[in-house]
Amino acid sequence: MIAPSVPPKPAVRPRNPNFSSGPCAKRPGWSPAVLNDALLGRSHRAAPGKARLAEVIERSRALLGLPDDYLLGIVPGSDTGAVEMALWSLLGARGVDVLAWESFGSGWARDAARQLKLDDLRVLRAEYGALPDLGAVDWARDVVFVWNGTTSGVRVPDGDWIARDREGLAICDATSAAFAMALPWERLDVVTYSWQKVLGGEAAHGMLALSPRAVERLESYVPPWPLPKLFRTVKDGRLNAGIFKGATINTPSMLCVEDALDGLRWAEGIGGLDALIARSQANLAAIAAWVATTPWVDFLAKRAETRSST
Repeated sequence: MIAPSVPPKPAVRPRNPNFSSGPCAKRPGWSPAVLNDALLGRSHRAAPGKARLAEVIERSRALLGLPDDYLLGIVPGSDTGAVEMALWSLLGARGVDVLAWESFGSGWARDAARQLKLDDLRVLRAEYGALPDLGAVDWARDVVFVWNGTTSGVRVPDGDWIARDREGLAICDATSAAFAMALPWERLDVVTYSWQKVLGGEAAHGMLALSPRAVERLESYVPPWPLPKLFRTVKDGRLNAGIFKGATINTPSMLCVEDALDGLRWAEGIGGLDALIARSQANLAAIAAWVATTPWVDFLAKRAETRSST
């Protein structure tokens, strides 16, 4: 029996050997000194604290290029909390399609079926490495999907498959896509992400973006199940606008807030969203060049246009 050949141990180590899909590596040049001005021991409801929270929102809006009529707020529980807030608050008004081709999309499908127990639910599945049939999505229904499959390395190629004249809401978990991939905001009604992915921030807090259509749904539809306090965006039939101005539902970590601001300022300083996307694409190109010359490894994504750059 011939023993299989073993690839040689790499002779060159990366400058930063940290690698993870979350928590993620900090920005180049980061040190704990960037946290020196954090508002520790101060109420987040005092004027300075609210100003820092509002600054995160406004810098994020500008960097991502959100439309003027979209709202963006800081919510509890990282991206998971933001997605669950959207699912529990919005679903049930009409039929729902959930796309599942990796673990997070599968988790949202499982919650829709087992926790919310939706009567009219379709789950469009694909194996790891592939996408479901995007042409089979019914835009008369609400549609839940991840933009980038963090655990499979498979992303949707673009937003062309999302109907402009959709009747349902497009609810997008964009946690490993925001700041690294171009998002077609006019085709998305709910977008969620966390600070920990592309910008290397800390977890615990999520971001929730809402289109005017999503706000209309929130103010006109009352789900048949009880909503935990952490999921409530509506008060007396009206959207709690304070959430989208820095008045968070629960107590945020001002240390994490300071770190998020550092990441946003760094991103602005290197050229904004275009520069961030270019860095992500350059990383993918470097990996692709290595894959092309390494016979024992390959991308899981079956189509090049669906390969994740994060």
